Amino acid sequence: MSWPKFIGVAGGTGSGKTTVAKLIQERLGKDKTAIISMDSYYKDFPNLSLSERKKINYDHPSAFDIELFKNHLLTLKSGKCVNIPVYSFSKYERTGETIKVCPAPVIIVEGILLFYDEGIRNLFDIKIFIDADSDVRIIRRIRRDVLKRGRDLRSVTQQYLNTVRPMHIQFVEPTKQFADIIIPRGGKNEIAMDIIIAKIKSMIHEYGKENQRY
Repeated sequence: MSWPKFIGVAGGTGSGKTTVAKLIQERLGKDKTAIISMDSYYKDFPNLSLSERKKINYDHPSAFDIELFKNHLLTLKSGKCVNIPVYSFSKYERTGETIKVCPAPVIIVEGILLFYDEGIRNLFDIKIFIDADSDVRIIRRIRRDVLKRGRDLRSVTQQYLNTVRPMHIQFVEPTKQFADIIIPRGGKNEIAMDIIIAKIKSMIHEYGKENQRY
């Protein structure tokens, strides 16, 4: 059995992906898990002005550095550490800093288009899709972008109507078909979370038994 195990958490913007990823980590322990966000892999456009960067469609698959993302996941799967880029959502660019992430028995990866690319999709041992109503997602998006990412209400609502919603319909929602588990209400769905945690714990148990052999 190959390690580490990869748990993919996908779903639309504001669906609760980060919450679910953190809940899994809390239940399993930080010593056994690592979390990676696909948002860290937005492409960098240093030659564009801030106003030009703001016009980019960040909900389209082409906005992500898929090759670097895939390379980092494969590197972790091979047992080596990676340096993940730090992205500034207020400046729409990479900061130049990185965060070192090393393999853990379980690596939780979250992102809106996590299951879009077949090569990346096939790396996951468990694929989870968080299903949330669109009105709930837009309210969460507004709260997050205004309070945490330094954006104003007008720009957030315009972006949602012009790119986020149509890209969700075109690219995100169709990837639900690839999920092993679809969770309505995200982290608030305690029964679904208990089932997922029990499955991952059984994987970690096998990991412990394998390590005892050596």
